[in-house]
Amino acid sequence: SAINFLERLCLTWMFFFMMCVAERTYKQRFLFAKLFSHITSARKARKYEIPHFRLKKVENIKIWLSLRSYLKRRGPQRSVDVVVSSVFLLALSIAFICCAQVLKGHKTFLNAPYNWEFLIWEAALLLFLLRLVSLGSETNKKYSNISILLTEQINLYLKMEKKPNKKEQLSLVNNVLKLSTKLLKELDTPFRLYGLTMNPLIYNITRVVILSAVSGVISDLLGFNIRV
Repeated sequence: SAINFLERLCLTWMFFFMMCVAERTYKQRFLFAKLFSHITSARKARKYEIPHFRLKKVENIKIWLSLRSYLKRRGPQRSVDVVVSSVFLLALSIAFICCAQVLKGHKTFLNAPYNWEFLIWEAALLLFLLRLVSLGSETNKKYSNISILLTEQINLYLKMEKKPNKKEQLSLVNNVLKLSTKLLKELDTPFRLYGLTMNPLIYNITRVVILSAVSGVISDLLGFNIRV
């Protein structure tokens, strides 16, 4: 019993240590995204002591897109995604087991000690995933903020009226901004869950398995069939 307890304790510590590392990486990504969104604002750039430049030249737009791509790839990517996917699969498996146990006998579900252990693990994993979902969603919003490009387009239109002699050059910059806006919309992956990049297999498993299990539990508790 003592060896079994120590093994569980060590495995739990290692697992939650990896989750803390993943959360720290997500916090760094959010910080980079937050500072990146302030680059084109003079007031915010001065407040956070970061470089500032406007997207009024093609070279500046190129630098802005390159910097965005560099910051999104900065830090560990695959290892963190593996940890998050593993946590998601573990939470999904525990939820599926709990749903199966409830369907088997919901009145005696809480009588078994291992079911309590499953519930504690599920609660801890869900709290961690909610934290990552929050950070990932905010990071995604910062990088996919199209309003920055739209604001620069409005500034270019206003500048065209003041400087008609530079209308051709400003029109070129405006066209590049329009293409950049379309590019940012196309870059969003379809398998994304509130900022968390999901594997297509995990994405499909989530839609089919967990929804079917939840539908079965609700139908069993309420007494009539419900299809989710």
